[in-house]
Amino acid sequence: MQCSPGSQSVLDAGGFERLLALLRSDGFVLVGPIARDGAIQLSAITGIEDLPRGVGDEQSPGRYRLRPREDDALFGWAVPSQPWKKQFLPSRLDLVHIRRKGSALEVEPAAAEANPIAIIGARPCEVAAMRVQDGVLRDGPHPDSDYAARREAAFVLAVNCGTPSGTCFCVSMDTGPRAKAGFDLAATELMEPNHRFLIEVGSDAGARVLERVAATPATDGDIAAAADLVAGAAQKMGRALDNKGLTERLLGNLEHPRWDDVAERCVGCGNCTLACPTCFCTNVEDSSNLGGDVATRTRTWDSCFALDFAYIHGGSVRPTLRARYRQWLTHKLATWVEQFGTSGCVGCGRCITWCPVGIDLTVEAGAVGEARG
Repeated sequence: MQCSPGSQSVLDAGGFERLLALLRSDGFVLVGPIARDGAIQLSAITGIEDLPRGVGDEQSPGRYRLRPREDDALFGWAVPSQPWKKQFLPSRLDLVHIRRKGSALEVEPAAAEANPIAIIGARPCEVAAMRVQDGVLRDGPHPDSDYAARREAAFVLAVNCGTPSGTCFCVSMDTGPRAKAGFDLAATELMEPNHRFLIEVGSDAGARVLERVAATPATDGDIAAAADLVAGAAQKMGRALDNKGLTERLLGNLEHPRWDDVAERCVGCGNCTLACPTCFCTNVEDSSNLGGDVATRTRTWDSCFALDFAYIHGGSVRPTLRARYRQWLTHKLATWVEQFGTSGCVGCGRCITWCPVGIDLTVEAGAVGEARG
């Protein structure tokens, strides 16, 4: 059938498998969700058989558990334990090698890797997070060539959300539960009366792929069922965040006593920044081999919760957990808007789930933003 951006088709489970096989035959490495070690993780996959069939999840502040479902849904969970950002912004990347050649030094830039990957099953909030990082690392005034190459080579197959968790609040951030842009194909998994996927085309690349799969035109019933599923998910958000005037409320309360309260609970582990799909802070390390003839400069993930992250001559400008938590929260929800024109939060809820002491971003932002008498 003829496909174009905005068109909708239906694939049964076999057709979805053929779609994944076609992407592999086109040279893409498939990266998708798997159930491993008690969590939904991201990994290279070969096909539909690797996806977490019949698996759901339960998430709340500081708690994550998998649970069996009563059906064979492949995407019956909220979000994976890991963000997709590591596919485009690796946690460790060599930037340059410097080799000693006699009395001279030879600089050898590390080549940008652009192995084509197909993102399988990214939730709408995560697709939105990719677009947030694009605005900083690809489309901003100082683009990262490695990031841009990886993004350019990627194919994104999103899956709309039908089962949000207790820490999700994508509706508040207008990033879900239905993907609106930034994908090549977007699927909505339907289980009744039979297992099938409503597929929406989001790009010319997506249209070209779908045309080669035996998809059938979507019926009004298919489209209505998908809309009902997404609408139901929107009503099941575990959290909410009032965005109205949030930037002004946060920046107007930098000395609110709530900052002291949260600092007494925060352990400064940085889990929230590692789990966040938009945090992009990095550090640069220099090292040499034992022979002293090769030096390497390496970029690694970092966190604003680290004491040395804000170190300048004489010490850290944020020596307390109070200052570091305040920096993270106000940047994520307020000054990010001033810098990049959008919020740095997409409402995935990972920072709440994976905080070991259960600190809730939505609660803290709401408390800081309250009027004080």
